[in-house]
Amino acid sequence: MFDELKDQFISNFITEDRWLSLLKGLGETLKITIFAVILGFFIGLLVAAVRVSFDYNKTSLSAKGGAAWFFSRVINAICGIYLTVIRGTPVVVQLMIMYYIVFASSNNSTLIAILAFGINSGAYVAEIFRGGILSVDRGQIEAGRSLGFSYVKTMFYIVLPQAFKNALPTLCNEVIVLLKETSVAGYVGIADLSKVGEIIRGRTFSAFMPLIAVALIYLTIVLLLTFVFGKFERWLRKSEH
Repeated sequence: MFDELKDQFISNFITEDRWLSLLKGLGETLKITIFAVILGFFIGLLVAAVRVSFDYNKTSLSAKGGAAWFFSRVINAICGIYLTVIRGTPVVVQLMIMYYIVFASSNNSTLIAILAFGINSGAYVAEIFRGGILSVDRGQIEAGRSLGFSYVKTMFYIVLPQAFKNALPTLCNEVIVLLKETSVAGYVGIADLSKVGEIIRGRTFSAFMPLIAVALIYLTIVLLLTFVFGKFERWLRKSEH
C-alpha cells in the first residue's frame, strides 16, 4: 500500500513537475482574489454610500425637489437594480456572461475574472457596509453636523470608522467566500488552483491526491486568513481603549 501511495504521489506531483503547475495555479487564484477584493471593496463602499445617503437625505431632497431629487432617485434605483441582479444570479453565470458576451473580443481571461468576481463581491460588500453604517447611532451624525462638519466629513471621519469596525467580521467572511468562489474560474479556461488539480486528475486518472491537495491548499489559506483577520480585529478592539 505504501508503495502504491508513493507511486501515486510521484505520478501526480513529481512527474513533469506537476507541483509547479499547482504552484502557478495557486498564484493565479491569489491574484484574482486579491484584485477582486480591492475592486469589490471600492464598489461596495460607493454603492453603500449612495444608498445610505439617499435614505438619510431623501426627506430634505424631496422637499426641495428639482434635478437633485430626480438624480438621487435615479442613482439609488440603479444601485438597487445592481444589487438585485448580482445577488440574484450565480457567480459562474456572471463570469461566463462577462467572458463570452461582454468581453468576447478580449483574450485577457484573468482580467475578465477579476472584473466578474469584483463586481459580484461588490454587491455583498455594499450590503455589509450599509448594515455597518446603519448600526452606528444616528445621533453621531447629528453630533458631527452640530460641530460644523459637512455630511461628507461626518460620514468619513465619524461614521465610517465605526461602521468598518462593526462590519469587519462579515467583511472577513466575504473575503474567504470570494477566495473559494474563484474556483469556478476554470469555466473560462483560467488555470487556477482548482483547474490545475482537475487537469492533473485527467492526466494521471488518479482523483484522490490532486483533489485532496487542492482542498488542503484552500483550507490552509482560509485558516491563515482567519488567523490574520482575528489578530486585526483584536488589535482594533484594543485601540478603542
